Amino acid sequence: MLDAYVEYSRTVREKVTDNDSKKDELPVPHCIDGTIAPKSAEEACEVATGEKKHLSVFDRYLSIWVALCIIVGTLIGYFIPGTARVLDKASTARISWPIAVLIWLMIYPMMLKIDFKSILQAGKKPKGVVVTTVSNWLVKPYSMYLFASLCFLVLFTPWISHSLGKQYLAGAILLGAAPCTAMVFVWSYLADGDPAYTLIQVAINDAIILFAYAPIVMFLMGVSKISIPYDTVILSVVLFVVVPFAFGYASRVYLLKRKGADWFENVFLKKLSNVTVVALLCTLIIIFIYQGKTIVENPWHIVLIAVPLTINTYFIFAFSYGWAWLWRINFEVAAPAGFVAASNFFELAVAVAISLFGLKSGATLATVVGVLEEVPIMLTLVWIAKRTKKYVDRRHAGLPIREEEPARETV
Repeated sequence: MLDAYVEYSRTVREKVTDNDSKKDELPVPHCIDGTIAPKSAEEACEVATGEKKHLSVFDRYLSIWVALCIIVGTLIGYFIPGTARVLDKASTARISWPIAVLIWLMIYPMMLKIDFKSILQAGKKPKGVVVTTVSNWLVKPYSMYLFASLCFLVLFTPWISHSLGKQYLAGAILLGAAPCTAMVFVWSYLADGDPAYTLIQVAINDAIILFAYAPIVMFLMGVSKISIPYDTVILSVVLFVVVPFAFGYASRVYLLKRKGADWFENVFLKKLSNVTVVALLCTLIIIFIYQGKTIVENPWHIVLIAVPLTINTYFIFAFSYGWAWLWRINFEVAAPAGFVAASNFFELAVAVAISLFGLKSGATLATVVGVLEEVPIMLTLVWIAKRTKKYVDRRHAGLPIREEEPARETV
């Protein structure tokens, strides 16, 4: 269904305006063949597939699956503590090879979905890319650091020790420096965003991650006086970004040439999506096997960790979406710009947290809380975006924010 909409959007996104239309009318989107385009992604999907738009079962209930994994892993870790010792035998230094394999299985399919050639199209509509890039790399990491430091090292000190607070801060830093990738397509789809341009925004951010993630993390950790081995940060980026990036890009080029786009998108990627789901759930169970004792003894820490993460998510969305509105960017680009900034590449954050601090660390726990709150928060942002679409559209068209009411006749 989503693939059908993406395919449709590749041919629809040329808009034409009738020169004789009134100034207060918005442009009407047309297909290349001249026919009037469906009014929304939902209508497009209904035309293409006969189905209504909705999330997959996994995406819709992601928070529930994550919560169940937390419960299962916590119970195993608390009542069968020997499980963690067995898993430790499959580790080298701080690298847990079962976790490493599972994380590769999560990240590799994401890299397969990104067409990095789309970056060449960014110059046609540079404003959306500027908003996304500045929000993700010059604002979000530092706003996350600010909110997390305030909460963990000042406001929450009656309930969280200083050392544990710095662990949670480290996890927040790892999340804040990793903008989202694959899940943005889901949020863009639900908000009727432009999937072709969303692809450009995501591709550019994935390219920037390759060289910007490690320096930002090391800088903010240094400011926080959190000691980390810098070579491990760089190695983690190589293992969990560069290698999947290179392997994913090579696989994409080879399979598209050998099998064709239809097989690649409708057969290969769909099969891999199931692998990704299983890998994510298994990773969460293993993490919470190690976190079982901490969760049972401090269950409210989950809520406390979620506070600065939630605040920063809404803040950065308001910043990027509001900037797009001020800059008169059309809604189909403005909304995804907000979503890219607001959501996180939590798979990368979890992987680096485990490599730097270990499975039992507060940093790893903080990154997993980011997974837990991702879907419900992002769905509220989709709702906010759709509710404010008319205001973005009117500003983009150069019209007053509110429609003027006709003057009443005096008797």
